[in-house]
Parts: sequence; C-alpha cells; structure tokens
Amino acid sequence: MNASLLVATFVAGLWADERFGLAGQLAVSAWSWALFLALLARAPKGEQRAMMACLALSTAGEIVLSLVLGLYAYRLGNIPLFIPPGHVFLYLLGAAVARRISEWLAARVIALAALYALAALLARFDTFALPLVALLAGCALLVPAHRRLYASTFLLALALELYGTWIGNWSWSRELAGVGLMTTNPPAAAGAFYAALDALVVSASAWLAARAAGPRRNLALSG
Repeated sequence: MNASLLVATFVAGLWADERFGLAGQLAVSAWSWALFLALLARAPKGEQRAMMACLALSTAGEIVLSLVLGLYAYRLGNIPLFIPPGHVFLYLLGAAVARRISEWLAARVIALAALYALAALLARFDTFALPLVALLAGCALLVPAHRRLYASTFLLALALELYGTWIGNWSWSRELAGVGLMTTNPPAAAGAFYAALDALVVSASAWLAARAAGPRRNLALSG
C-alpha cells in the first residue's frame, strides 16, 4: 500500500470535489473506486475481508448518521460516491500508522481526548465530545488489542475532518436534534466514529475468517 498515494487522494480529491462541482465529484469517485479495486486485488485474503467489511459498514453508517440523523451534511446534499472507498483508505492508513506507534502513545491519545471532552463539557461549547470519547474508550476496553489502531485513526480522522469542513465538502450540525447536545464543526472527537468503525471491521473480519475456515475444517475432518 502506498500511503502517500492515499494521502494525495484525500487532499486532491476533496479539493476537486469542492472546486469543480458535480463533475469533479464524479471524477473523484471514479478514481477512488478504481484505486479501491486495485488495492483490493493486491491485498491478502485477510485484508480483503477487512476492506469489504469496512466498505459495507461505513456505507451503512453514512446513511444513518448523515441522511437519517442529520449529524452532518455533504455539500450537494448527497453521499458522494467516493466516501465509502474513502473510509477504506482511512482504515488502511490508520492500520499503517498503528504499526509504527507505541501502546504508550495510543493510551496518551485516548487520555488527551478524555481531558478535552471534560473541558469542553465544563465550558459548554461541545457537549457531544464526552459521549464520543466514551465510545472511543469503550472500543479500547472491549477490543484492547487494537488500541493503537483506534488512536491512529482518531488522529487521522481529526485531520481529515478539519480539512474537509475547512474547504466546504461537508459541515456538522451545531445542535444534535432530539438529544440536547451541541458540538463544533467538526467535532474534535469525531474520530471516535471512525474508531468504532475500526472495531466493527476487526470483529466482522474475524467472523468472516471463522466462517471461511469452517468449511475447510469440516472437509479436512471428513477426509
């Protein structure tokens, strides 16, 4: 995997989407899907399962969080077709960074997120941060083996959210309808959503691997 190519895709792709309207969005989508399929074809089986799980889960999450709950909205009021493969690219980048950071650093990232959430709650400018960080902490506690992945994705997602909202690809609602919470644009703890996606991807991949191993195990026993 070429990490610099994925980063360039995020930076140039979001810029082209905002700069060239629907035509730019369609061009970025075509490139993103071509890149996704190329990476999928070259990936080992385990990574392929993770990529497909990430694609399916992130698409469902986008529909619920954006179109149903209205937590954020894209510039053209749709879900751009490059978004689902974009989630896969972020997952792959997060996994690459996670292999290069320590458990100590991962724990400090989560601790700093918790301190921010408490400060934002007391200052009353981001009351959504605390439940988001609770989601992040829950992922780290329930599936601790992947704490470094959650921390790396949390930071990468924050950078992506800052860039995407800055140039106008999407925006977050200031107030969350029906729950009495407010947040910033983007929420500083938005990476918790991505960490939860990582936890689901890891779990789904393990389940798919077990399913795939089942028929082979039964065949070996019968032979």
